Amino acid sequence: MEAKSVETIPRGKEWQYEPKWDGFRCLLARSGSNVDLRSKSGEDLARYFPEIVAAALSLKADRFTLDGEIVVPHGKGFSFDALLQRIHPAASRVKKLSQDTPALYLVFDLLETAKEKQLAGKSLSERRPLLEAFAKDHLKNSLFHLSPATTSYATAQKWLAQSGGGSDGVIAKRIDLPYQAGTREGMQKIKKFRSADCVVGGFRYASNKIGGRNVVGSLLLGLYDDNGLLHHVGFTSAIKAQEKPALTDRLEALIGEPGFTGNAPGGPSRWSTERSAKWCPLKPKLVIEVCYDHFSGERFRHGTSILRWRPDKAPRQCTFEQLTQKVADPMKLLK
Repeated sequence: MEAKSVETIPRGKEWQYEPKWDGFRCLLARSGSNVDLRSKSGEDLARYFPEIVAAALSLKADRFTLDGEIVVPHGKGFSFDALLQRIHPAASRVKKLSQDTPALYLVFDLLETAKEKQLAGKSLSERRPLLEAFAKDHLKNSLFHLSPATTSYATAQKWLAQSGGGSDGVIAKRIDLPYQAGTREGMQKIKKFRSADCVVGGFRYASNKIGGRNVVGSLLLGLYDDNGLLHHVGFTSAIKAQEKPALTDRLEALIGEPGFTGNAPGGPSRWSTERSAKWCPLKPKLVIEVCYDHFSGERFRHGTSILRWRPDKAPRQCTFEQLTQKVADPMKLLK
């Protein structure tokens, strides 16, 4: 099943709500001594999470297919950055990480058992009780947890308001439909979007010119830490084409070292390219308010959207402190 992104939580008797976990979506299938972990894109995840495979083999049931999410606990939440580290080509590194940062498998659907081989054809209102019974009887391993579900709109609102630290929103599923493999008809996702005031510490030029001249492609965003260092935390490329020439003039007038005095963009990584390393530093004069959906590892996970420029805000007021929020302990939601 795929999820359609919507802005608000749907309401009605036909909906069931679940936390939207911040991990790797994964179908887990066991048939005897064989365990298969499969990502949404069809990639084999078993070699990266041997502890999940071992946990599946330790269960009393020897034939089943589950839909769920792989997460890595960190403190009182889940860490997507720690999860990304688990995708490593070296078997020795994978083994070490499986011991140092063991993953959990959060289960939210049951598609097959030894007795029921066509559960995907049943409605969610039929599958969920079967999943809860299966979890009670078989999911005794500490790496397996039943993800909560509710039909209460008020509870879903609470989950959305307290999302963060491992949950980044709410999933709404139609209880009257069978498993909608490969479509977005039966499931919607709602994320909690927040805003932050950031310093524009630099910019990158766009690949394509406008009117024969180079124009800005993305703004590089920064926040100050307690020591007064400006750290690169993400970017925004949501700039209207007609605004780029004038904005480029404004930015070029402010070009000057050092730009970011803490963590800077363009550092070496597996995803770096020659183009991603090229950026122009700016004097810390401009402040912009952006909308974001997730912040972890001192970075905005995805690109941000521009809400407004903030000439009324002093750059030094743009600190990490504004991102602090009260979130629910995701482990307390699990069974």
